[in-house]
Amino acid sequence: MYDMIIIGAGPSGCFLANEYVQKGMKCLLLEAGEHYQRHTYPRSELTGNSKLYWSGGIELNSRADIGFLRPKAVGGGSIVNQALLDPFDDIAFDAWREKSKLNFFKKENFQPYYEQVLNNVPTQEIPKEFRNRNAEIFKEGFEKNGYQCAPLVRAQKNCQYEKGNDCIECLNGCRIDSKQSSAITALPKALDGGLELRDKMTVIKIEILFNKCYVSAVDEFNEQYTFESGYITLASGAIGNTKILKMSGFDKKLPALGKNFYTHPQFMSLAFYDEVINSHKGPFQAMKSDDANFRKNNFKLENVFGPPVALSMLIPSFGKSHMQRMKDISKIACIEVAIRDFIPGEIKVNSKGKVKIIKNLKGIDLETKQKGLEAIHNIFKSTGAKEIIDGQFGIGLHLMGGCGIGSSDSKSVTTENFHLHSSRRIFLADSSIFPSAPGINPSLTIMAQSLMASEKILKEVS
Repeated sequence: MYDMIIIGAGPSGCFLANEYVQKGMKCLLLEAGEHYQRHTYPRSELTGNSKLYWSGGIELNSRADIGFLRPKAVGGGSIVNQALLDPFDDIAFDAWREKSKLNFFKKENFQPYYEQVLNNVPTQEIPKEFRNRNAEIFKEGFEKNGYQCAPLVRAQKNCQYEKGNDCIECLNGCRIDSKQSSAITALPKALDGGLELRDKMTVIKIEILFNKCYVSAVDEFNEQYTFESGYITLASGAIGNTKILKMSGFDKKLPALGKNFYTHPQFMSLAFYDEVINSHKGPFQAMKSDDANFRKNNFKLENVFGPPVALSMLIPSFGKSHMQRMKDISKIACIEVAIRDFIPGEIKVNSKGKVKIIKNLKGIDLETKQKGLEAIHNIFKSTGAKEIIDGQFGIGLHLMGGCGIGSSDSKSVTTENFHLHSSRRIFLADSSIFPSAPGINPSLTIMAQSLMASEKILKEVS
């Protein structure tokens, strides 16, 4: 029997597991995805999509116009994203405090935990000499339009750009371990402390009987296992946590379960230039907007790019003409707008365990998208773009909510002590408990919040 079973080995799960074992707890960490090493990550885009994400690469909303990228690997989102680390501002915390009715959501309360994370996770801004042309177009366009921008802060070290390394490969996992994912920062410390990790283990049900917790899971061969513990920590994200709880019958006592789901919907715009841009070369994501007016209008911009298969979905052409457009991929610049969405969605699960995501872009969120696209067009036009294509397909990378934290057991799922309103033996601290969309990359706050939660959780279980 274990003291704690952690379900999900993303940033929250790995950080919490390390805190638990350092306090002497016997812990088991279960992860549906595989535990890859630097030399075993998939090396092609198609293989990476099928192996590193749920549902073979993408899950769609009910209208099939927003795709959700849900990581499935030890390390979670810190493996497949660009590990951007930004603290939340007063705007984000004020909104959380208002929505949750919990007064500890203040920037000064999170600051010590931000510092603790950053003391253990190396970060870097992309040196100016290594920014690619896509990043320079972004910066030039901001300056010409009077917008404010800044370098992105990324969890990385020793990327060896001078050797010609291209960060776009890291979307399938970093082959030189320069990306400072939770799989190479918090997890090794937890394993050294006695954590037991079992990958390729999908949890299908949890239950509490006679003050003991039972976790049912199946392995890659569909063989079923049952694990016993005193407590459970759910760390499998907004969709994963909601699905497990609904499949286990907890929605009967938690009316808010699956509601208030946010994604920061992101839309990529492409611009064709006469010059060679090579947006995929070097550190392909280096700059972000840092504009007070953008923040006021609930959107942010970043210079981005995508591998060929993903990028091809954004170009509206077919057959030979599409092939010709793709041959010009070296002359494409790309900027994305990410929306701080105010209209939440809902995560539903049917009796067979199939997830249905109701999340549509409408109202104020649609207006926000248009404001962001106008700014992108201004940037591209001022830097000589000959053609601009706005991607109509949205992407949800920041999956938040569904198990929101708050004081009300009818309007929220998780308490201020990070356990379910209906059970003191099940804890959550990842992005699934976010009360609303912050409009800022959530990775740093997920880790900081997990450290904060660990202190309360350890008191609860002692």
